[in-house]
Formats: sequence, structure tokens, C-alpha cells
Amino acid sequence: MAQFESQKQKIAKAGVQLVYVAAERRDGFWKPGKFLEKHPVSFPFLLDEDRAVTKEYGLYHAIGFDAFDIAHPATLVIDRSGIVRWIYRGENQTDRAPLEDVLTAVREIGS
Repeated sequence: MAQFESQKQKIAKAGVQLVYVAAERRDGFWKPGKFLEKHPVSFPFLLDEDRAVTKEYGLYHAIGFDAFDIAHPATLVIDRSGIVRWIYRGENQTDRAPLEDVLTAVREIGS
């Protein structure tokens, strides 16, 4: 999240909206509710407690070597019509989309 927070002006300039989604219960193992209280973010943050959003986008990760009942880390760029135009789906819990790749997709899709 920190990498996107530091780029919020570029994101806004591209005319897009960033939303964080975590497949986690507010008081779950990682305590995201408490984390967000201590470390507020400038973009909307959805706690996908029932995994409905995660499942809808095909990102649900029921069980794996490094995961149980969560989402694959992913970054999606969705156009103004609600169509997913770009997606990066991490293969494990530390695999994240390179920031520059995301910003490139945002610029191309936002224009």
C-alpha cells in the first residue's frame, strides 16, 4: 500500500480511483481494523470479510503453501465502464505487481 500512497498524485492525475481490497475479517488474524486505525490510507479500503469480491474476480485462494482462505495478491485496473482492463495476479503472498507496470497500465487505460 505504501508504494501506491506515495504515488497518489500521479494516480489522481490519470483520472482513476484506487481502492484497496483485503480478504480479511476486521478482527482477523492480521487485525486489519486496528492496522488501518494506526496507519490510515488515502484511498477507500474494503475488508472483503465474506470473500465475495475476491471470489467474483477469481482471486480466492482457499489453501496453498503460504495461504489459507484469503486472496491471491492482485492488482486490477478497471476502466470507467467497470471492465477489468489489466490484471496482475501474484503467485504467492509476497508477489506484487511492479509499481511502474501498474502506473503504465493506468496511464494507457485512463487516456
